[in-house]
Amino acid sequence: MATALRTRAFAPRNCRAIHSSLVRRNLVGPPDPISHLRPVIYDDAPPPPPSDVRHPYSLREFTGDTREYQWKMQRQDLDTYNHAFWTDTNSRFQAAKQALLDSLPEACTPLDKEFALSDFYVSWVKQEAERQAEYDRQWRKRNWSNILLGAKLRYKRLFRISEPSREDVN
Repeated sequence: MATALRTRAFAPRNCRAIHSSLVRRNLVGPPDPISHLRPVIYDDAPPPPPSDVRHPYSLREFTGDTREYQWKMQRQDLDTYNHAFWTDTNSRFQAAKQALLDSLPEACTPLDKEFALSDFYVSWVKQEAERQAEYDRQWRKRNWSNILLGAKLRYKRLFRISEPSREDVN
C-alpha cells in the first residue's frame, strides 16, 4: 500500500505538463456518403492569406519557409484529388448498377439478379481498369512528392538547417 502511494506521488499526472508545445491533432470526420472516404481536418492547415494582398498566388505574403506552406497545400490537394475521384467513381457505379437493376424484369428471381449483378461487376472492373490505373499512377506520384517534401521539412527542422536570408546574401 505504501509503495503504491509513493509511486503515484512521483508519477506525472499529465505528461503534457512537462512539454511547452501545443497539442496538435488532426481530426477525422465522418465518412462521406458518396465517396465513403473520411475527410481529414488538419490542425495545421495553411493560414488564410491577408486581405491586403492583391495577387492570390504570391508566396511573399507568407513568412518563414514557403516549402512548409507548399507541403500543406499539396497535402490538401491530394485529399481533394482522392475525394473527387472516388465521388465520381462511386456515383457512376451506383447509377450504372441502378440502371441495370431497373432494366431487369419484375418477374426476375433473386438468383437471376445475382447473376446479372455478377456480370455487371466483372464488366465494371474491366471498363474502369485503365481509369483506375491512371488514378493509381497519379495518386502515387503526388503522394511520393508530398512524402519527400514533408521529409525534407522534417529533416530541416530536426537539424535546424537554415538557408541564408535575402538580407545575408546582399
